[in-house]
Amino acid sequence: MAFYELRQYKILPGQMDRWVTYMEKTIIPFQVSKGMVITGSFRHESDNSVYIWTRRFENEAQCKELYAEVYESDTWKNDIAPSILEMMDRSAIQVTRIVPTEKSVTQ
Repeated sequence: MAFYELRQYKILPGQMDRWVTYMEKTIIPFQVSKGMVITGSFRHESDNSVYIWTRRFENEAQCKELYAEVYESDTWKNDIAPSILEMMDRSAIQVTRIVPTEKSVTQ
């Protein structure tokens, strides 16, 4: 059964614009090139430290495969991950798996 990840990050003070640019020009295109399906990218309306994005997976096997493709790659480890520490509090990452209900248009 397909599911989504709702990922919420705490962005460091003064880094939101830089973070959104990095997500949209580097992280999202890289993950999409590896097969990830990114379904949304959001800033909190009034809290400039909250960034949220969503990804969709067909099943657990695909999720594990795509995690390996992305997070075990040299590009992620050497080029992308080091820059993240300058913009995000990694200790505050929240990941929630969600499943669409029967009437959801995201089925």
